[in-house]
Amino acid sequence: MSTFFVENFGCRATQADGAALERRLLAEGFAAAEASRDAAVVVLNSCTVTAAADRDVRAAIRRIHRENPACRILVTGCYAQRAPQELAALPGVRWVVGNSHKHQVAEIVGRERRDFVPLEGLAAAPHIAVGDIFAHTELLAAPVFDAPIRSEKTRPNLKVQDGCNNRCSFCIIPAVRGASRSLPLAEALAEVRTLVQAGYRELVLSGINLGRWGRELRPRRRFAELVRAIVEETDLQRLRLSSVEPMDWTDELIALLAGSPRIAQHAHAPLQSGSDRVLRRMHRKYRPWHYAQRLHKIRAAMPWAAIGADVMVGFPGESDELFEESRAFIASLPFTYLHVFTYSSRPGTPSAAMPDQVPVRAARERNRILRELAAEKNLAFRRALVGRELEAITLGAQHGDATEALTDNYLKLLIEGRHEANRWVRARVEDVSGEGLVGRVT
Repeated sequence: MSTFFVENFGCRATQADGAALERRLLAEGFAAAEASRDAAVVVLNSCTVTAAADRDVRAAIRRIHRENPACRILVTGCYAQRAPQELAALPGVRWVVGNSHKHQVAEIVGRERRDFVPLEGLAAAPHIAVGDIFAHTELLAAPVFDAPIRSEKTRPNLKVQDGCNNRCSFCIIPAVRGASRSLPLAEALAEVRTLVQAGYRELVLSGINLGRWGRELRPRRRFAELVRAIVEETDLQRLRLSSVEPMDWTDELIALLAGSPRIAQHAHAPLQSGSDRVLRRMHRKYRPWHYAQRLHKIRAAMPWAAIGADVMVGFPGESDELFEESRAFIASLPFTYLHVFTYSSRPGTPSAAMPDQVPVRAARERNRILRELAAEKNLAFRRALVGRELEAITLGAQHGDATEALTDNYLKLLIEGRHEANRWVRARVEDVSGEGLVGRVT
């Protein structure tokens, strides 16, 4: 009961939660193991956004129990909040701890270590700690920068917001993450300064609904205030924003990105569908023309920025005609990449009970079509960059005699030679690779 291993599933916010769990377990006196097979306690920080995410967690439980039957498995996160009994029934699971009690994980495991009971003496039923997530006001997060295992060595992410007040008809996340809540400005700035002091040059700001940061704080604040404060009141060299909802890409936020060389030229705005009828059924709060207006403003302000979106296919009621409407809308916009998902029915969401569910084969075909469209757009964007100079941060991974880096506008770049991680380089783009760029330091 002295070693632990944390495995994260899902989004950047979950990764930040995992970093906080690692930090608290270390403070409780546990030591980090290199792999799950070497750990006495394995913490699975779960996702439940799709049925596939659930399957991944269950498969991990089975694998870990098979490879390391003596370890005690603790499942926490979104899946644990949604279906604790389902997880508790799986062999090897000792604890199921929902998001409502995630901040107590280290204490729960530490308590059992102090009162150690051999495996054969364990109670048959796993311990379950799940409560009302909407009564939960703590924001469990830590920047991923000092954990000894699986930390992001070059580009840590800092979660400054959790929960969501939207009620999209397909989404289970508000039910398992709770209401929107924010890290206070002073605390966020303190975390950024800690990262800077630790030597990090680029930071990714993350959240479940990041653009809603500050709305429930008193006094009420806006997301652009946080971005501006990080730039003006810290020495961070580069700030990158993760996903921000379309209605939160305000003129002020766009101007901040366009006007500061210390903010990455990168905008991600979830779309979900380009069909007005489908968006209404999804209970999304914007119409296609609103979305297009925002994207064209972003492109006009930042001609070489990365612009991406999440897109869903196969939502109930999405006919061939409505899918084509969505595809044509996406084709008309200046995207440089897309994350394409197939609709997954989530128990308890309004869409799960909707009529006109789309056949799996049709949804898969639509997914393929949009992925091909995304690949075409991405290739055209990369080809347009050949001959230009870009700034990038080295990631440390070596590919033969080349080093992997990430450009300001979110493209993988292979640069000639071996370069230490976490260093800025300026490189001239000489060619495109299978999924990125090839360049030479200037």
